[in-house]
Formats: sequence, structure tokens, C-alpha cells
Amino acid sequence: MKYFSTRNNNQSYSFKDAVLHGLAPDGGLFVPENIHNLNLDFKKISTNYDIKEIALNISKNFIAEEIPEDQLINIIEKTLSFPSPLVRLTAQVQIQELFHGPTLAFKDFGACFMANVMDYFVRNSDRELNILVATSGDTGSAVASGFLGIPRINVFILYPNGKVSEVQEKQFTTLGNNITALRIDGTFDDCQNLVKEAFQDSLLKSKINLSSANSINIARLIPQTFYYFDGFLQTRQNHKVVFSVPSGNLGNLTAGVIAKKMGLPVKKFVAATNRNNVFTEYLISGRYQSKKSVQTFSNAMDVGKPSNLERLGWIYGNDIFKFRNDIASFSFSDSETVRAIQLVQDSHNYILDPHGAIGYLALAKYQQSLADSHTGVILETAHYSKFLEVIKLALPQNKLSLHERLSKCLNTESKFVPLSNEYAELKEYLLNF
Repeated sequence: MKYFSTRNNNQSYSFKDAVLHGLAPDGGLFVPENIHNLNLDFKKISTNYDIKEIALNISKNFIAEEIPEDQLINIIEKTLSFPSPLVRLTAQVQIQELFHGPTLAFKDFGACFMANVMDYFVRNSDRELNILVATSGDTGSAVASGFLGIPRINVFILYPNGKVSEVQEKQFTTLGNNITALRIDGTFDDCQNLVKEAFQDSLLKSKINLSSANSINIARLIPQTFYYFDGFLQTRQNHKVVFSVPSGNLGNLTAGVIAKKMGLPVKKFVAATNRNNVFTEYLISGRYQSKKSVQTFSNAMDVGKPSNLERLGWIYGNDIFKFRNDIASFSFSDSETVRAIQLVQDSHNYILDPHGAIGYLALAKYQQSLADSHTGVILETAHYSKFLEVIKLALPQNKLSLHERLSKCLNTESKFVPLSNEYAELKEYLLNF
């Protein structure tokens, strides 16, 4: 399989090059030459399927012969070592829990897969690999967990000061080893811009070997397609499934669209956004306008310049009508988020996290326009106790406690390097690390 930049289809790259570069030299995102249909017979496999076998077929589509099958099977075994079960609220509303991994967030799937792929590619290299990753919350902890202790790989996590939850920050600032936390005085968009600027700095790249672990890296998106297939097959439906996707940087949504291009029969994707509703407004107006991000209760979605919109543009040929055919989008406020958490707890005795709550609201709004029967699946991207302050605000009468995995890291000292949002400061730090 050949890979190209979203900005240049004349220069091709291998999968290895795409993964280890992270971002294309021209600043574009890597995309595959083709997205092949798996030609699965969903009627035959809907009652008896092996998600790991499907994941292997998906991976072969994108990786071909660059990783031997036995090694690829091992990577998939590690990636899918935890489940992504469905929880039924009503006949038309189900929740897919993607938070059963080591850091209690959906990004564990992508981080684990990518870390093991990179480990395979660099284990015999004579140069260390330096991973730069910007995080608005869960990416940092998932990447830190996935890459922790891997030889010859250093990870630098850039995160916005005061704009991630305490427990999220603790998850990646208490590990040490090959994980370094860089606390940036700015927003997530500042962190993301710093990472992109580093990748376009030829002098820096000549001195140190750089890659990224954000969803700009194609290796993050491949494993995220796995749970779309798993969720669809768990519904036991053959058609008319709607996925509601909490959306910020649009990596999760892009993975779903790729899954559909591989033959997954999805009726519609609903991109659920908070006040950072750049994508929602784009679908309405057909004009893209980035904004400065604002802080919300659903902080992982606090993105004002979603990177993966460029990949989606490549998939749809930048045709807004093709976007709208596959995707609807709605945005909601913090107060609406709190009320949704209350409603679902009162009606179904289930606690949503703030991101899942927005997914619930978006699905409900989309379903108001539908007359036919179908199944709606909300991607619940994190365990609610990662956002306990918000949950306690919504459910003050409930006795709530942190998940035991989170309690451990809260009692450990954080270590981080404070930096401004000026690129020159980051560059100097990396060159002298």
C-alpha cells in the first residue's frame, strides 16, 4: 500500500515512512492510496464473528507485507486485550463502552496499536525516535501508557496548563521513564500548532528523529476502525445503524468514515460537538473557519482547528454535499451536558461522562428527524470518573468515587516541564534534551 500527503499525490511513501514521519513533509496528513472494501457478508457473521480476525484483515489492507503476519497478529492481540461492549438503554439507543483499556479511554486502542507498530519499526534502528503529542486530555494518558518503557522511543506530551482535568494530568505526569510532560501556557490548539511547527522545521528534524502520536498519525486511525465493526456486529443488525461520535480533532469520526469505506453499512454518523463547534458550522455553511478554542466540561473536544478535517476533505473530495450525505452534526452547551447526565441517570440508571452526554444529545436530536426504525450507537469515549467534578455537579446526591486505577496516580507526585506557547522555547528544549 502506498501513502500520499493530502496536499501532494505525486510523492508516495511506505506505511513505515508514513507512521514514523507522522506528518507529511509538506504539512499534509498521510492517506492511503486506496481504501479497499473488505466485502464482508454481515448477514453470515453477525451472530458468530471474531473481531480479531476482522482486525487482521483491516490491518493487512493498510500495512500489506511491511509487518509479518505473526507480528501483526501479536500487535492486534495486545490492542484488543480489552472489550468494547454495548449497553442497551432503549430499543433505539445503545452505548458502546470504549473505556475498558488501561487508561479508561477510547484512545487506548489507537495508542497501544501505534506503540507496538513503532516498536517493531525502530527496534533495530541506530537512532532513537522522539514522539511529540499534543493532548486536550485522554490522548496524553493513552499514549504515555502505550509507549511507557519501550526502548529507543522518547515521548513528549504537550498539554495546556489548567485545561485538562486533574486526574487526566496525573495519568501522564507521574510515569517518568521515557515519558516527559510539557505543560504549555496556552490552549490545545497552541499545543497542536507547536507539534506541527516542529515537524516542518528541517533543522530540528535533521538533529532529532521525530514522529507524532496524535490522530494526525495514520497508525492511530487504523485500530479505531476495529471497534466500529465490533459495535455494529454487536447490534445484530444488517443495516440502519447510526453512530453518534463525540468530536473534537475528528480522528474518531475519520476512523468511522474509513470503516464505512471498507464496507461497514452505516446509515449515518452524527458528529457531536460542544461550544467548539467549528465542524458543525462547516457542515451547515459549507465554509471552514477555525476559531480559538474555549474551555468546556467535555475538554477532550476543546479543539478550534480540527486536524483530521483535512483527511475527511481528501476522502470526500472536499465536496460538502458528500460530507452531508454521510454526516450530521449538532453542538451543545455545558448546561445541556449536565442535564443530559442527569436525564440518563434518572431514566436508565447509567452515568455518562461529559463527552458521552453530548453524544447522547446529538443522537436524540438526529433521531427526531427520522421516521424509520434503526439502532443508534453512542461512542462512550471515557469512564465518567475521569470527570468526577462535572459528574458531581450533575448528580450531587449520588455517592461517587474514582475508579481504582485513577486513585493510584492521584497520590503520586506530578513531574512536568513548564513552557510558553512560543515555538523557539520548545525547539531549544528538544535540542538540549
